[in-house]
Amino acid sequence: MTGVSQQGHSLFRIAMRSLLSSKATTTALALMAIVVLLTLAAPLLSPWDIDSTDWDNVATSPSIETAHYFGTDDVGRDIFVRTLYGGRISLLVGLSATMVSLVIGVFWGAIAGYAGGRTDQLMMRFVDVMYAMPFMFFVILLMVFFGRNIFLIFVAVGAVNWLDMARIVRGQTLSMKHREFVEAARAGGVSNLNIIRRHIIPNLLGVVIVYVTLTIPQVILVESFLSFLGLGVQEPMTSWGALVNDGAALMESAPWTLFFPALFLAATLFCFNFIGDGLRDALDPRDSAGES
Repeated sequence: MTGVSQQGHSLFRIAMRSLLSSKATTTALALMAIVVLLTLAAPLLSPWDIDSTDWDNVATSPSIETAHYFGTDDVGRDIFVRTLYGGRISLLVGLSATMVSLVIGVFWGAIAGYAGGRTDQLMMRFVDVMYAMPFMFFVILLMVFFGRNIFLIFVAVGAVNWLDMARIVRGQTLSMKHREFVEAARAGGVSNLNIIRRHIIPNLLGVVIVYVTLTIPQVILVESFLSFLGLGVQEPMTSWGALVNDGAALMESAPWTLFFPALFLAATLFCFNFIGDGLRDALDPRDSAGES
């Protein structure tokens, strides 16, 4: 590849080309887009509301004639609409809480790894102390103390879910802070904060994104457990986890109440895993260097 063509291709375009060349990733992206569009278009796709009760069709199987495409639950509520509305809550909790843990974990781990010495020891001992605390118990305490609010779920889960991210970022930073480009920036008088912000963190992007795609499903499952305990989403709103828990109780008499929410949940987890793999390959600096 000539020098002119190297300058003409940005890293973003190279990464996007690598990402879209993977059939598994593009399939996952398309499927994820369909799921998101369905959850957003929920009010337009069915005549039923999330809390509407059809007493003439209680615990009935899926039917086009009654407009209950996924059937109804044991009180006559439409599973199709509840599944789509539940997707909004599950995806919102997963993305929002992950962003909270991402911001805290990345900066905490990068600063600890780059600073080293006593600063690193003090910061990582705090992480160890947090690890010693029961994760779910701590979240439940926050929910009980501050009240059962959907926005509090984002903060509560994200604020205690950053520990793994901090450790991963710290380990990567330790192996990167003596690389040539960091030494050159330091010799050029760049401040430590700018080195972390402009050189360390961008080069951790591949690892961070892969872990984010694993964190989102984990957060969705945590929210599901909280909903099962009555500390998560409250009626009439619902989530995929809450629907799966409700459907498990009706599995023998009305298996569709479990099947469809579980299908959407499993498909979403599947998509995030494959998207994460594709992004890792696309954003790996070694791949980009090889392409150049």
